[in-house]
Amino acid sequence: MPTFLPGLELSRRFYTEAVRPLLEETAPDLPHSAARIGGGSEVLGYDTPRSTDHEWGPRLQLFLRPRDVPRHAGRIRHHLAEHLPKTFHGYPTHFAPTGEGDIRVMRGTDGPVHHRVEVTHTRAWFTDTLGFDPTHEVTSADWLATPTQLLAEVTAGAVFHDGLHQLGPLRHTLRWYPRDIWLHVLARQWLHISEREAFVGRCGEVGDELGSAVIAAHQIRHLMRLCLLMDRRYPPYDKWLGSAFARTTAGHRLTPVLTAALAATDWHTREKHLAYAYEAVAGIHNQLDLTDRVDPTTRPYHSRPFRVLHAERFANALTARITDRALRDLDRAGPDRDPIP
Repeated sequence: MPTFLPGLELSRRFYTEAVRPLLEETAPDLPHSAARIGGGSEVLGYDTPRSTDHEWGPRLQLFLRPRDVPRHAGRIRHHLAEHLPKTFHGYPTHFAPTGEGDIRVMRGTDGPVHHRVEVTHTRAWFTDTLGFDPTHEVTSADWLATPTQLLAEVTAGAVFHDGLHQLGPLRHTLRWYPRDIWLHVLARQWLHISEREAFVGRCGEVGDELGSAVIAAHQIRHLMRLCLLMDRRYPPYDKWLGSAFARTTAGHRLTPVLTAALAATDWHTREKHLAYAYEAVAGIHNQLDLTDRVDPTTRPYHSRPFRVLHAERFANALTARITDRALRDLDRAGPDRDPIP
């Protein structure tokens, strides 16, 4: 393989230098948009040379008008298969099956190129990806039923050309939750934290240090996701959660603290680091000015000697700021819908 080139840059050059000239040959003046969005570590900016071993390479989406897809898509796909270069900047443009489902990898070929230029239209692609059509009103149920990983994938990446003038507005619509939905998602995240706050100490008290450590890891995961949400960033799935958290405003300060909590071998030390993290994240909440100030200090868990934040206080403060109309919409969306399980 050649010297590593980040996938987004590779795809940008692939469109500009290889795909667009061939598109102009086979369908001159055809309105289109081009982007690299959707699944793939390169879309979120986390790809490394390791990523090149599957589903990575010179690839992109080519969007046409709905009426142009049946008229031109097949011809465009065929023309690209016959005339794309076999390699691009040292990387094969042919993707061969691995025998593991639909997973493909870059391989050399002497025949037509099985390329990864997806020719579609925006409404179909976004509906297939998200499960709803964002060209129409996005409902509370749509927002809450959609995993944050998917929302991150469609709003990250890059648009190389937007001749249809659709990708920009759609990605702008999906760039972040409406305010009331954001408050609701933040509140749910605080509730996730509140549910197990006392268990780190309770497990430790009965000699279950392993159970205490497992609970601490659970709490840390939710704290990391909460920090991303407060930064208006969609939390990715667990493989990239630490990488994304490191880029938050709290990441530099809290990474050593959370690491120390995970490394602790006794529950008192574990609880001390978690308490510091709770208070730091509570302070960030107050800086957002989404609610009246909530006391960010930790305290005993009722009559038990476990140090907790009582995170439900933050959830209640956020819920109190949601409009009545939005609350009705959220009720209709269903109480169990949550994009961050």
